[in-house]
Amino acid sequence: MSTRQTDINLFNYSRRATVEVNVGGVKIGNGHAIKVQSMTNTGTMDTEGSVEQVIRIVDKGGELVRLTTQGNREAVNLGNIKEQLVARGYNVPLVADVHFNASVADTATKYADKVRVNPGNYVDTARTFKHIDYTDAEYADELKRLRERFVTFLNLCKAEGKAVRVGVNHGSLSDRIMSRYGDTPSGVVESCMEFLRICRDENFNDVVVSIKTSNTTMMVTTVRRLVRVMAEEGISYPLHLGVTEAGDAEDGRIKSAVGIAALLADGIGDTLRVSLAEAPENEIPVAKELVDYIAVRDGHAPIESQPYDGFNYEEPVRRATTAVGIVGGENVPVVVGGVADDESVKADFIASDIKVCDMADAVDGAFVGITLDALTAENVEKIKSLKDVVLVASSSHANPVGELRAVVHKLVVEGVTAPVVIYRAYKENSVDTLRLKAAADLGVLLIDGLADGLWLENSAGTATEINSISFGILQATRARISKTEYIACPGCGRTMYDLQGTLARIKAATAHLKGLKIGVMGCIVNGPGEMADADYGYVGAARGKVSLYRRKECVEKNIPEEEAIERLLQLIDNDRK
Repeated sequence: MSTRQTDINLFNYSRRATVEVNVGGVKIGNGHAIKVQSMTNTGTMDTEGSVEQVIRIVDKGGELVRLTTQGNREAVNLGNIKEQLVARGYNVPLVADVHFNASVADTATKYADKVRVNPGNYVDTARTFKHIDYTDAEYADELKRLRERFVTFLNLCKAEGKAVRVGVNHGSLSDRIMSRYGDTPSGVVESCMEFLRICRDENFNDVVVSIKTSNTTMMVTTVRRLVRVMAEEGISYPLHLGVTEAGDAEDGRIKSAVGIAALLADGIGDTLRVSLAEAPENEIPVAKELVDYIAVRDGHAPIESQPYDGFNYEEPVRRATTAVGIVGGENVPVVVGGVADDESVKADFIASDIKVCDMADAVDGAFVGITLDALTAENVEKIKSLKDVVLVASSSHANPVGELRAVVHKLVVEGVTAPVVIYRAYKENSVDTLRLKAAADLGVLLIDGLADGLWLENSAGTATEINSISFGILQATRARISKTEYIACPGCGRTMYDLQGTLARIKAATAHLKGLKIGVMGCIVNGPGEMADADYGYVGAARGKVSLYRRKECVEKNIPEEEAIERLLQLIDNDRK
């Protein structure tokens, strides 16, 4: 490969080796089963409401629960919440979510089982998008200040026997990091590594690490980079996975499954959260289904293959192919599907109109079915001799991602430039399950640049539903934009308005704006930062007040909530005139 690599095997599934982290008796990493978790959206001072919501999360299978701690009083009240939970028979670990105030993290060590700190705002001030020119000496002084403050916190965690999560959000990188590294994967990773090096130097190993962003491709490739850098520096802390601001309903589930499963497929990830703009307990069944689907690959029959020379795991690009009509080349990936009753999910090719030849009958201009086993030297030469063929790759292996990767990598090694459509057939009774499994299998292949089209079939579901999943996967990987994209946070105790209802109303009013990205954020923690990837943003500013953004720029502040959606629509409409 052209980039420095970890020991990740692209074709054979095995879990990444990590140290073990103890979070209130729950073991994370070091081969333990992947843990699923969620976060409350109640106010943390609402003891009864928080207790009830934690119980609903745990009853669904949640193994850790995070609560926002805006200040010291919220951190202290975690003790009351924990006490009531234990009294009701729920001894689930609680995680304090801290932003902007390092002293709150100190307080939380007495009441929470794990404390999440955000490198973007732990000692740095809130992000303002200002460029600061640091000399090397000035930057070193900033790191010294960070080290001194963070070591104080780690010592408290040691004394209390508490774990730490170093949780980087792309949307809240500090101006310090942005000024030196830019808004880049390197900057995101360095923001994390500054803290992890301190943990390593202080011999503090109860650390879980996360990097999250609303862009699934960036989330995946940045975590891949982090894994490599950690390995190079002798660090093996467990990883928490999640796609932040994924949204709700089908889009939120597909987006989460694409990002999380792309890493799980490579054995990366020890705990995860599916962040949906819905009731928190709804996240748990989705998370558990993803974990279970990937886990069955453990111990599969080996897949013999090698990556093609030049494949860049951290910065993959789409495989170069020769276009056949609208398939391959510079064309967006196509969808092969059924006849839908919704024009917005109309397939590029109707499956029933396509005859897929096997290798023996392959001729010029045909769709030719291939598997890894079928790519013998003789068949490879036959493919290379044919003109205008589209290859349809399939797998029945227990690790379909690994085998389908191997198919395309071998084609590149052999100099085959015919485009490849990935075919996956399922026998799921539930469209919900199909959605998750298809996103888990196909998303990573698109992120890796290995697919020129998707062909999805299932024993249940209408053509409209199945086509919608294919287009949703393409949208989630940003391989093909076919609708409005919503970057919507799941909400927490910091949320300043009715997020779920507001998101539904904004979607209803803007669903026709194909290609537009709209951020719907509960508060300012990640709002302005994630909006850098959105065209417009709707951000909670105070109770009942909303600020509107055009990309990074706040254009209207503190609008009454009842007027905010109409003002957002006016802003979009004026810009489009």
